[in-house]
Amino acid sequence: MPDLELCYMSATEMAARIARREISPVVAVDNALARIDAVNPHLNCFCFVYHDEAREHARVAEEAVMAGRPLGPLHGVPIAFKDMTPTRGKRTTLGSCIFEHWIPDRDAVVVERLLAAGAIMVGKTTTSELAATSFTETRLWGVTRNPWRTDRTPGGSSGGSGAAVAAGCVPLAEGCDMGGSVRIPAAFCGIVGLKPSFGRIPFDILPSQFDTYCHFGPLARRIGDAALFVALAQGPDGRDISSLPIPPAIPVPTSPDVAGLRLALSTDLDYYAVDAEVEANLRTVAEALRSLGAVVDEVEIGWTRAVNDAGYRHWNAYMAAFAGPYLEEWRATMDPFLVKMIEDGLRMSAVELKQTEFVRTQQWEKIAPVFRRYDALLCPTTAVPAPPTGTSDFDYGHDDADGRYHQFEMTFPFNLISPCPALSVPSGFTRDGLPTAAQIVGRPHGDATVLRIGAALELATGWDQARPPV
Repeated sequence: MPDLELCYMSATEMAARIARREISPVVAVDNALARIDAVNPHLNCFCFVYHDEAREHARVAEEAVMAGRPLGPLHGVPIAFKDMTPTRGKRTTLGSCIFEHWIPDRDAVVVERLLAAGAIMVGKTTTSELAATSFTETRLWGVTRNPWRTDRTPGGSSGGSGAAVAAGCVPLAEGCDMGGSVRIPAAFCGIVGLKPSFGRIPFDILPSQFDTYCHFGPLARRIGDAALFVALAQGPDGRDISSLPIPPAIPVPTSPDVAGLRLALSTDLDYYAVDAEVEANLRTVAEALRSLGAVVDEVEIGWTRAVNDAGYRHWNAYMAAFAGPYLEEWRATMDPFLVKMIEDGLRMSAVELKQTEFVRTQQWEKIAPVFRRYDALLCPTTAVPAPPTGTSDFDYGHDDADGRYHQFEMTFPFNLISPCPALSVPSGFTRDGLPTAAQIVGRPHGDATVLRIGAALELATGWDQARPPV
């Protein structure tokens, strides 16, 4: 049986105790593998687990400790990478039958950097097909489930990473966020997820290096682990022309002091229909920050669902360009919502695609005055708690009679203004025991500030002590 105290230990504490020879990397990795073996039959959060290879890397890591060699900041710590992210010599399927047997010949930059810091990859986590949908359920790998209630989704597209971290399989997992794919699973699984500011972590896995929606980010149970992930993974790399030449520093450890910060609060971004318990828990978070010395004011932004519509048009065009050539041969195996995205994209004109940039510009013009007055914006991460498995994107995206937008995510708008970092942190639970989340959105490149606010809330609420029943 796995040691649950070790399962739920932070990555930073584990690395420190390994360096002090209090924990062996062999024990840490064996424990992670035992936890994966125990919960994966129930959650289906891993599609690949590397028992033998991970143990061999752990043995080598232990030798380095005992020999007194220099150790990286994550030396001996188990980590998981998303099945969307290339890993050299290991199948990377993108959650799709199309790529079921693809074996990359290189690691993504984010993989290179975290492994170079000493982390040990124990497996690859499930993703929705081509990371295109918000529910991690695929023809290739089946249904991934939420550790808080297995009849609920962990979200997507990094649903496997979110479930794996929440269930104590690994303290830290990688995800990629192109519309909320890190923050949605973090919200539904009751953990931390960060979309860093655009370009901070090189994003080198897509055919286009000129798309401005895409981010690698951490899923973790603690702010300190998320901050360390970003600090280790950030920095320029020639494989991504858009990577920032000198990204602003990420302090590790992160200060929890928010006294004097000015924070804007929007419970609905002016147009979403938001679950009452989600809103109530967000207001509790706002009160907690006020009690810590921050100023929190409710604001209006002036946004409408035109923001989301523009974002979806962009992604329809992208998916048509990327996956359209496979549609005729693979349609029968593809996620129906992905098929719809491709078909909608194929019908779109170049002018319509270019007009999405006009909407994004207007979106920024409306929120820029908020960021001139406030250090960050608080809003929900998702408008609802985790929906049941079997739900799909087809069930959302409509207006009610009052003109309220019924969409479960409240993340996509912040991919459209991608230099603004967005952090999802737990905000509480519903009466049914499902996690809810607050989203902390910063000024362009203000990652350190959103992490600082998250650190204050972690200390005040103790969310990192919560464990799912799985």
